[in-house]
Amino acid sequence: MTKNVEVEIFEIISNGGNAKSIAYEGLSMAHEGKFDEADQLLKDAHVELNKAHNTQTSLIQAELNGDSFEKSLLMIHAQDHLMTSISEITLIEQMVPMLKRIHQLETR
Repeated sequence: MTKNVEVEIFEIISNGGNAKSIAYEGLSMAHEGKFDEADQLLKDAHVELNKAHNTQTSLIQAELNGDSFEKSLLMIHAQDHLMTSISEITLIEQMVPMLKRIHQLETR
């Protein structure tokens, strides 16, 4: 594995992790009734998620163009980390509207 590929793999891990952390911060804001902040944090999470996804896409395109590299446990970890982040962010995006609705019902 070349040094550049290793850096890109760590970018996927880092950006994916940042995205998930930001999304959970948004969920915490929603629990506190701070829905504007929660919505902004979910947007911020998607910015980080897109960075990770773009790096992943770059690696896939390089491989399709014949620039293959040795697959590693680190790459598998990065893929797993990214997919978990996507899944959890998707779930959090479903939870925030439910919390908004609960908040509306409780404050009537």
